[in-house]
Amino acid sequence: MVMATKSAAVGSSGRDEQVSEAQEGESTGAQGAPAARRPGRPSGSGRGPEQRARLLDAALALFARQGIVDTTLGQVAREAGFTPAMMHYYFKTRDQLLDVLIDERFLPLRAKLSGSFQTNPDDPIAGITLLAQRFVEVAGDYPWFPSLWIREVISEGGLLKQRMHERFGNANQKSGIEFIEKWQKEGKLNRELEPSLVFLSVIGLTILPLATSSMWRNDPARRKLTADDIARHAVALLTHGVTPPAAA
Repeated sequence: MVMATKSAAVGSSGRDEQVSEAQEGESTGAQGAPAARRPGRPSGSGRGPEQRARLLDAALALFARQGIVDTTLGQVAREAGFTPAMMHYYFKTRDQLLDVLIDERFLPLRAKLSGSFQTNPDDPIAGITLLAQRFVEVAGDYPWFPSLWIREVISEGGLLKQRMHERFGNANQKSGIEFIEKWQKEGKLNRELEPSLVFLSVIGLTILPLATSSMWRNDPARRKLTADDIARHAVALLTHGVTPPAAA
C-alpha cells in the first residue's frame, strides 16, 4: 500500500514537473534558456537605447504626419517595427512619451532657435536674419520639424504648444517682443511693425514653405528652390519688404 502510494506520488510529481517545464518552455521559447524576460523587455542591454531612439523617431514622424491626438502608442510601435508590448516597456502613456520627446528632442531645438536677438542686441537686421537662418537649418536637419511645428505649435489647440507652455511659460516670446519694441524706439526698426507678429512672420516665411514642400516640389516654377533660397527670400521680405533696395 505504501509502495503504491509512493508510486502514485512520484507519478503525480513527474506529471507536475512536466507541466511546469512545458509552461516554462512556452515562456522562454526553448528548454534550458535563461529566465523569461518581462513582456516587451529588450532582448539585449546594448540594443535598448537604439530601440528606444527608434520609438522616439517613429513618434515624431507620426505626430508630424497626423497629429499627436490622433496617434496611439500602438501606432508608434508599428511605425517603428516593434510590438505594443515593447512600446509599453519604455512608455506607459502618451503623456509620458510626449514629456520625453520634449526633454530629449524639443529642448535642444528650442536652444538652437533661441538667442538670435540676444546675440545681436544692437542690430535688428542681423538678429532677424539669424533667426530665419536657424529655422531653415533646423528644418533641414530634422525633416519632421516643419510639419510638426505648424500642426502642434502654430495651430490653435496644439497639444505640444499646451504642454510646452505649461512647462516653460512664454518668457522667450516676451523677450523677443521686448527686443522688437526696443529697436523701434531706437529708430532701428520700422515703427509700423507689430512686435507680437514679427516672430510669427519669420515662421510663416520659413517653416510654412518647408512644411508644404511636398505639395510644390513638382511645380516647375518652384521645384528648384532650396532651403537657402527660402531663407534669403524671408530675410529680404522682412528687412526690405517689396520696395527695391536704395541705390548705393
